[in-house]
Amino acid sequence: MADVVVIDTGVANLASITGALTRLGATVSITGDPGDGAVRQAPRLVLPGVGAFGPAAAALHARGLARAVREATDAGTPLLAVCLGLQLLCEGSDESPGMPGLGIIPGTCRRLPPGVRVPHLGWNRVTADLRSRCIPSGEAAFANSYALLQAPRGWTAAWTEHGAPFVAALERGNVLACQFHPELSSGYGLEVLSRWLDAGSASGPAGIVPVRSSGLLRRIVPCLDVRDGRVVKGVQFQSLRDAGDPAERAARYEAQGADEIVMLDIGASPEGRGTHVDTVRRVRAAISIPLTVGGGVRGVADARRLLAAGADKVSVNTAAIRRPDLLAELAAEFGRQCVVLAIDARRRGSEGWEALVDGGRAAGHANAVAWAADGAARGAGEILLTSWDADGTRGGHDLALLRAVLAAVRVPVIASGGIGTRAHVAEALDAGADAVLAASVLHDDHDTVDGIKTELAARGMPVRARQ
Repeated sequence: MADVVVIDTGVANLASITGALTRLGATVSITGDPGDGAVRQAPRLVLPGVGAFGPAAAALHARGLARAVREATDAGTPLLAVCLGLQLLCEGSDESPGMPGLGIIPGTCRRLPPGVRVPHLGWNRVTADLRSRCIPSGEAAFANSYALLQAPRGWTAAWTEHGAPFVAALERGNVLACQFHPELSSGYGLEVLSRWLDAGSASGPAGIVPVRSSGLLRRIVPCLDVRDGRVVKGVQFQSLRDAGDPAERAARYEAQGADEIVMLDIGASPEGRGTHVDTVRRVRAAISIPLTVGGGVRGVADARRLLAAGADKVSVNTAAIRRPDLLAELAAEFGRQCVVLAIDARRRGSEGWEALVDGGRAAGHANAVAWAADGAARGAGEILLTSWDADGTRGGHDLALLRAVLAAVRVPVIASGGIGTRAHVAEALDAGADAVLAASVLHDDHDTVDGIKTELAARGMPVRARQ
């Protein structure tokens, strides 16, 4: 029998959680059928989840999994709930009024307050209760728009903050529920999972540095432009040169302290095909931080395939410009925190910027800033903003473009294109970017992620410590 049974909710990145548990030596099986007895007989259960509360809760109730989880928990089976999994354990959520959760955790999840960018995406501090068996203080990866703002009586809570304090994790008896993603939180997350597997016997997280910041940390995100299974890089999307194996590059950057990885199959859209899922699987197996994958996503089925292969977010560009309803469809199925709108913006004289399609080969939208606002309103949870003019030049990001888009949207924005020095990274973050994408400067070994972060920390910017 497997050590851990992971419940297939239909809206979960199973590759990430099963991969993390396997790296810790656990044997893992997956079930979506309460009738096979796996849930009730499991030594340990995991309830993962991404996406929207309503469809996920409805599916659990309709398939009999909600009852099976409650019965197993009542019988004392250790249960780990992750992200949406925590919210599904609650009585309900403002995201889907009237739809009941499992009722294991008292309380209703509320939308995060106005005044901050939502979804809450990236790394944030987790402040633990000293009584906690499984949750140390540290820095973890989050992706949520709703949360428990109060801890229920009788539960041990860890906390984080984004606009207001909210519950980062809850423990009571045999139940551990994490609003963050331990499977995507590198060394800190593996420590949490190890403590849970060992029933709290771990003495403390080795190598985790105490954190001083409050609120979201600035992210450094290496970008892997992939074609035919290899990383490539050029200037303004042209004159591509080989830059190595995607899985090896991703693992190297995580070791340097990368906060997540973006992988874009740059040949998928112009060639009219989907992203090569084998490459996604290889990269996911190599890393334990969030992974965004783009290229050739034209519908829900394409996105589901990438999420099943190991992506945590999907990036859309050309297909969304040609059919904007795609953004709403993806958000309804997987939650807006999974939907990244990539915009390749090119200056049009004094008229502003246009959005390009087909890997920069053609104009797709006359006003890139207006398209960013429209895309966010339709369901995009994050904007990946690339300056086509600056791409590969290492001359610095187009800060005017960045500020214009930041003023137009209330979702997180990643600045991409033109990063050549540590000062360029700092300038983009000072301008308001939530994260900075880097490619050439890393691929050519002109700098490292940890070197960039050291500079940012010296400037007083909150960044995640290398683990």
